[in-house]
Amino acid sequence: MKSKILLAAVCVLSIAGSSSAKEKIYVNDEVTTHIVMPENIKMVDISTTKLIGNQCADNIVRIKPFIDNDSILTYYRENELMATLTLIGERHMAQYDIIFTHAPARAASIHHVPYSHTESYINPDVSMPEAEMARYAWAVYGSDRKYNQVVSKAHGMKAVVNNIYSIGDHFFIDYSLQNKTKIPYDIEELRVKLTDKKEVKATNSQTIELTPAYSLNLAKKFKKNYRNVLVIPKLTFPDEKVLRLEISENQISGRVITLTIEYEDILNADGFDSDILKKLPFNYQPHIYK
Repeated sequence: MKSKILLAAVCVLSIAGSSSAKEKIYVNDEVTTHIVMPENIKMVDISTTKLIGNQCADNIVRIKPFIDNDSILTYYRENELMATLTLIGERHMAQYDIIFTHAPARAASIHHVPYSHTESYINPDVSMPEAEMARYAWAVYGSDRKYNQVVSKAHGMKAVVNNIYSIGDHFFIDYSLQNKTKIPYDIEELRVKLTDKKEVKATNSQTIELTPAYSLNLAKKFKKNYRNVLVIPKLTFPDEKVLRLEISENQISGRVITLTIEYEDILNADGFDSDILKKLPFNYQPHIYK
């Protein structure tokens, strides 16, 4: 297994000073244990060589007791402390005592880390974890349309902004595309630009391209209906500027449709009720239109 384990000695020391008892995860040499963090993992530390593992996904680490390949088998006692495992997420960290058991049925094959097992820490590079963005985006996706004034039509296509929400340091832009032709639409590129409201000479025009922090719907092709929630860092801009979402088709002479969002629309962005988010199941995913 290709290892992506990174040492986090400084962070380990800061947590190790805690006097509270650590939660336990039981492992067995016949079971691969997958540990799922509620947010993307940035660093992992395994305190001894008795335990091996790697980061197999953005938010998943897999571990297993180390067994020597020599003829003499490595022997571990029942309830032996194998290692202390430290997981560093985007805004939270967790630490577990990994315990050996001779009973495979007692070992965890999947362990979900709840936020109650974590401690928060200040990370200036992350204002909102991606997993939290995803949950808010799903909640926004499932909300009723409130906007009616931002609509664009071109080449048999219709684009509309359903909602704009302000959550933390980000704007969540919920938009839909309708294909009224018989030709499926292949999305090649989505570009977000802050540009001049009025057309001016190219030498005077100032366009700033923005990089979305998160996009809910990663589908690249649809026949009739498409809906997405785009997350961009919160920003302000003068009245002479507009925010443009430009969706282009995956063809040489492809169709391009643009949604233009005025500053006034951004100012009227609703806050989102966090209580709605709490009521959603952890893996809530409404239907995505194709």
